[in-house]
Amino acid sequence: MQPGAQPLLAAEHLTKEYRNVVALNDVSFNIFDGITGILGENGAGKSTAIKIFMGLMRPTSGSAKVLGEDAFASVDVRSRLGYMPEHDCLPSQVSAAEFLTHMAEVSGLPPGAARTRAADTLRHTGLFEERYRAIGGYSTGMKQRVKLGQALVHDPAFVFLDEPTAGLDPLGREEMLTLIRKTHREFGISVLLSSHLMADVERTCDRIIVLQGGRVVHSGEVGQFTKETERVFIEVDSNREGLIVSLERRGVVVTPEGTGLTIEGSDESVYDQVRDALVESQAPLRRLAPRRRALTELFERESA
Repeated sequence: MQPGAQPLLAAEHLTKEYRNVVALNDVSFNIFDGITGILGENGAGKSTAIKIFMGLMRPTSGSAKVLGEDAFASVDVRSRLGYMPEHDCLPSQVSAAEFLTHMAEVSGLPPGAARTRAADTLRHTGLFEERYRAIGGYSTGMKQRVKLGQALVHDPAFVFLDEPTAGLDPLGREEMLTLIRKTHREFGISVLLSSHLMADVERTCDRIIVLQGGRVVHSGEVGQFTKETERVFIEVDSNREGLIVSLERRGVVVTPEGTGLTIEGSDESVYDQVRDALVESQAPLRRLAPRRRALTELFERESA
């Protein structure tokens, strides 16, 4: 984000009430170029915020601006947005090529240009070889890619992705997150990624906005929350238990964490002790680095 840059999305005291339910409660934030994650449990207000920014509903009070214009009043600005919905809403009897061509035409592209854009988008999303198959025969991962493709086919300036990894296995999730990063990197399309999965946001986004009960409880750069701690993280390929014994013999405080170990301190003496313990235990070193916080710790501190 450049100093003085104008926000692509701006919420000012945004409130949305459904009868007796307050979905958004006096929410204010700005979103700039890049990939921003909006994080929160189901019912936190994420989807409501997206619908307001897309001009699909009016806020009860406050304002939502997209690309400098009123989100609800400007038809032109809505034509520059893309949207990947959470739920399966794809036509099962048509091919991905037909569907994306149709969506491009609906967005205003002439038939020839729509077909070209559809082919290019299907190539980008990894579906080019399967483009003539009926969507109903696609796997969940392929359907998610079709939904992403239809959000991108008209070359928007900004896209909203609502739970883009829903229903995917770990490999499918990683492939989708890589594709989202690639979309921003290669095409310069900015992204608002809505998710309840902290790992997806942490691995993909530059910035986060955390909603809880319709309010913003945290916002800022991801690195602000995952900065390095005064601890060291170690991973070895084998003999982890032997390494723990060797470290503890040297008075080092060791905590198992996932597949690795966290040790207290990050000065040179600690690295010397780690080196000696690795040699003594003959544990093959895979990774040694200052430990970074995970976003999950942010919420653990809040609930403590």
